[in-house]
Order: sequence, then structure tokens, then C-alpha cells
Amino acid sequence: YEMLRSLVGSEMCIRDSHSTVPALLGNAPARVVVDLDAIADNANEMTRRAEGAAVLGVVKGDAYGHGLVPSARAAVNGGATWLGVAQLAEAMTLRRAAAEGAGDLDVPVLSWLHAPGSPFADAIEARIDLGAPSVGELDGIAAAARRVGRRARVHLKVDTGLARNGAYGDDWPRLVEAAKAAQATGDVEVVGLMTHFVRADEPGHPENTAQIERFTSAATDCESAGFELEVRHMSNSPATFFLPEARFDLVRPGLALYGLSPAPDLATSEELTLRPAMSITANVTVTKRVPAGQGVSYGHTYTTPRETTLADIPVGYADGVPRAASNVGPLLVAGARTTIAGRVCMDQIVTDAGDAAVAAGDEVVLFGRASDGTQGPSAQDWADAAGTISYEIVTRMSTRLPRVYTGSLAKELGL
Repeated sequence: YEMLRSLVGSEMCIRDSHSTVPALLGNAPARVVVDLDAIADNANEMTRRAEGAAVLGVVKGDAYGHGLVPSARAAVNGGATWLGVAQLAEAMTLRRAAAEGAGDLDVPVLSWLHAPGSPFADAIEARIDLGAPSVGELDGIAAAARRVGRRARVHLKVDTGLARNGAYGDDWPRLVEAAKAAQATGDVEVVGLMTHFVRADEPGHPENTAQIERFTSAATDCESAGFELEVRHMSNSPATFFLPEARFDLVRPGLALYGLSPAPDLATSEELTLRPAMSITANVTVTKRVPAGQGVSYGHTYTTPRETTLADIPVGYADGVPRAASNVGPLLVAGARTTIAGRVCMDQIVTDAGDAAVAAGDEVVLFGRASDGTQGPSAQDWADAAGTISYEIVTRMSTRLPRVYTGSLAKELGL
């Protein structure tokens, strides 16, 4: 598989459903199936929810595990007019894809998390907007702009309370003054102002109001400095739904693009009119009939309560299945809901299928839909079982699992 992957690239775009995956990858034991129509529909829904603000589709983290370039194309086709990533490597990948034929990706791209020594010159030449959280980083961007003879487009990052990346306290006026000087020399153009919410999934929390007030004050600072901002933006997925006063000029939905609720305690995906895009399916390797009292997997943390059928499934923590899902991870096997029996191993899990008619080769759904459309557990079900969030469940799915793109948009885009 690694040899095949090196030949065809990291974006494993396979036209048909997983029933035809073996035609390219041999008998792939498991796969990530991504419905690009769902991503496009979700982007369209976020555009509607934004009520006039532009939509930046957040495709960081390999599009939350869904595959960077295909997912970005789906988001743009659904109405997103900007794309955003945390790291420059992904921004450069988007620009290369646009240059190599994916013309729908020729939209503004923003990258906002950079370490010292990042290749700012390459980014500036590629017309990538850059987030600037500090004077030191702004200086690096300006120096790169001078080297390439092209003005850098910068979004100043103000820390309004998250205490993470961004200019905080007295560092903020220093950043504004440094940006004003760099703009006067023609090295940068300040086109945006951005920040991140702390509790957007708690819409009644007073910290949200405080952050909006701090952000509005920072925008006034930018106006006083003479910056003509194209966009002011702070809204992530939950803020886009639940904090309309924070939409400003641009919203940055991430998780919602992929059909998952960013605030499951407040509303489900269905209630938010979102369609989950990702399904994880695998094929049983072997089954065996065992007696009552048989321990299963490492440490025998599960013991069969009766004579039963065990089914071995070829996915494990090397594929992104959380080890915390041992004995609790939900599955759809032979049309019935079961759970993982015993510990999650590196490459496989086991389930107790009882007396179900399950055989080697049968499809198992970890989450999402089966090939016949039957709904299995959700990513949120997995998050609840493993004590985490759905963001982590989908994003951690390993590139060892080939991505299979489905839906009419996948065919239209030639994926």
C-alpha cells in the first residue's frame, strides 16, 4: 500500500463506492468514505446561516481528516469564498492544486499558525494571506516580502481571552504600531483582523460578550491606524449558529462543514440541518465460535458471557481508532449494533456478534453509513463512548486508510 501511495500521491481519490476499492488498492481492509455532496451542502447551509457574511471554509488538519483538496473543492462548490488552514504546508498544497487544474480553488487562502523560520517568502509569492500574532512574526513576514518584492497580505491576530496564539495585553498596541510602520514601507498590507472564541459552544456565557467587545475595540484600533480592513472575523462553527452578533464580515466554520454538530449539548447535526460526510467501514477478516468464559484480546478485559461468535475487524489505533474505545466503541455488524469486545489493538479490534450470521468479508461500520445506506453509529456516538469530542474522532483517522470520495460532486470533479 505504501508503494502505491507513493505513486499516486497522498490524496487517494477513488471514484466509486468502497465496493470497488480493491480495483486500485488491492483488498483494502478498511477505508474512509467521504460524501463530497454532504460537504457542499453543509457549506451552503453555513452560507445561509452567515446572513451576508462571507464564509471561510476551514480545511486544516487535512480537512478534519476528510482529505484536504477534495474537501476544499466541495466547500468552495457549496458556497465558501475563502479557505483557511493552520499551517503553510496545507496552504501551499491548495495553491498547487489550483495551479494544476483545480481552478475552483483559486480563492483567498489564509494560514494562521507559524513557527519562526516559516517559508513566508513562498507563501507571499503564492498569494497566501498570513495571520500575524506578534511583532516578531510580523517582522519575519515583512522581511520576506522585501526579499520577493511583493507586499504581504496580513490578518492581525488579537488575543481576546483564549490565551493562545495572538497578541495579548500590551503586545497588541505594539503589534498595531509595527504593522502601521510595515504598511508605510510597503512591505505589508493589513487586510484583516481575527481572533478565536473561548466558549462559543456556550452562547449564554458572559465571556462571549466580553470577547466581542475586546474584538470590536481592536477593530477600532485598526481603523485609527489607517488600516482598511477587508474582513473582521472571529466566528467558528458554533458562533456562526448561536452568536449572530459575532459574524462581522467573515465566518470560519470548520466542524460544521463536515456535518457534525459543534455543540451537541445544544443541537444535533440533524437539528442544525447538517449531513455528516465521513463513514468508516471495514471488512471482517475471520470469525470464530467460542464458548462462554473465553477472554478476548490483550489482557482479557472482556470475557464472553455465553457461547458466541467473535468477529475480527482490521482497524486499530494505528488507523485512528482511540484505545479509549476499548470495550465501548459502537459498531454496526450484520445489521445490528454491537461494541468492541476487549482492547483496541494497533491493527485490529474484535466484536462479540452473538448468534448473528456474520462471516469473513462482511462489512462493518464504525461510524457513518453502510454501503447499502444503513445508518450506523455516529462520530458523536464514538466521542461519547471514548470520552472525547467528535472533532478528534474524525481528524485522527490515519492516512493508512484510503479516502474514497462519493456523490455526484465527486464524479463531476473527476475524483
